[in-house]
Amino acid sequence: MSAGPFSLRRVGLIAQNTLLEAVRQRLVNVLVFLALALVLGARAFRDFNFGAPELKFLADCGFGAMAFFGSALTIATAAQLFFSEIENRTALTLLARPVWRAEFVIGKWLGVATLAALFCAVLTGLLIAVLWTRERELMLEFPESFGGVHAVSYATVATAGLLQALKLAVLAAGTIFVASFAQTQLFTVGAGFFILVICHLQYLAQDAYARSAVPVAKVAGALIGAAFPNFQLFAVADTLVAAEGPTALQVAGIAAYAGGYVVLAGGLAIVAFRHREI
Repeated sequence: MSAGPFSLRRVGLIAQNTLLEAVRQRLVNVLVFLALALVLGARAFRDFNFGAPELKFLADCGFGAMAFFGSALTIATAAQLFFSEIENRTALTLLARPVWRAEFVIGKWLGVATLAALFCAVLTGLLIAVLWTRERELMLEFPESFGGVHAVSYATVATAGLLQALKLAVLAAGTIFVASFAQTQLFTVGAGFFILVICHLQYLAQDAYARSAVPVAKVAGALIGAAFPNFQLFAVADTLVAAEGPTALQVAGIAAYAGGYVVLAGGLAIVAFRHREI
């Protein structure tokens, strides 16, 4: 059956259904609860110091929760929802109708990326509330430590949340690429975490190969740097000081960088899924 022209409406419907299914997943709710609990409970485990260092500790807990639980949520959700469609034969029923396989893949990615963005937005909002409340308390109790100036740039904190959402969108695309040809959900989850580790450490391998005197090693380093995104770029806003945070131009560049890898991974996923038997 001909699927007709590519339809953004069908992509949106698939994404909406994916998001709704993800919200119903017990694992998603557990991960979100743990992340929220870590941010809210950070004050109970903070170092016993006063002023800006304590606020940095609270921010680090928030950024860490966003990165760790967000990555686990993205990988697990992308793998589980992709394979549930195949195992329950709903993908076969859906693709028997006028639906492109590209629409299915893009819709799945969009649903997972939206979930990750909502997760980052909620955690960022909660982190800002925790930092604002604690900063006001410290400014009243220790005014000499602040000099009447706020130690926290909340715009920078919000930017950090945005960059985390972009990183998770790239991770979702990579996981769905693996799911498009993998035979088991377990393999996809394992490969997703493997991609996560490589993307966080690829700059080390790239630097090591670049310093090597062997031409083959230099080529290998360049290939690693091109094949895997550098997730360290998305952590440039892990600071509370506006002067140390990224500029609007830098954020735009990182967004374009993330978009390029999303398009690359998504395109490979579409090609692989077109040749897959369901």
